[in-house]
Amino acid sequence: MAAAEPVVKVVVLDYGSGNLRSAERALARVTPDVVVTSDLTEAAECDGLVVPGVGAYAACMRSLNAIRGGSVIQDRLSQQRPVLGICVGMQILFERGLEHGETTDGLGVLPGDVTRLDAPIVPHMGWNTLSPPEGSVLFQGVEDERFYFVHSYAARDVPDALCTTAEHGEVFTAAVERGVLSATQFHPEKSGDAGSHLLENWVRSL
Repeated sequence: MAAAEPVVKVVVLDYGSGNLRSAERALARVTPDVVVTSDLTEAAECDGLVVPGVGAYAACMRSLNAIRGGSVIQDRLSQQRPVLGICVGMQILFERGLEHGETTDGLGVLPGDVTRLDAPIVPHMGWNTLSPPEGSVLFQGVEDERFYFVHSYAARDVPDALCTTAEHGEVFTAAVERGVLSATQFHPEKSGDAGSHLLENWVRSL
């Protein structure tokens, strides 16, 4: 009889921004131990930390800084402990966000800026196809590479990382994989079976 796979603990960081319950429900379909919390000790010690985010870049950074969540994310990455950023939770991993004429410092764990999409229709809202790179863990075995986006800003090329791209007016970075850091501009928790498959891949990688 094959041994059961070990259960990993996933924390969805509650810093006042993000689709917390949607993320929790989506993750609960692929692992039984999911907690939504602002407790930084739990966030530091779990097997995988999910950083959601919706709305404005500056507001998300203020909320994250208010609970000192940024240091937990940076410490986890320096200790090779997995982190998954989603939507603005991906964007704040970059050095800066340029939004509404305001420049806001991000966490700086990924190089580059997050800027407004150069597209005839903004925000980019709805389903879009992706182009994952060879060797991607997140997209392994994902047959339908359409995912759900809601955003007006995006990052571009990320050096020394596996970058999945999408196009809306221009080509932008839709997902990043670099060591224990994964991030998606789209919402896997709103992306049906493809999103569930991606989250399952991430959880298995823990």
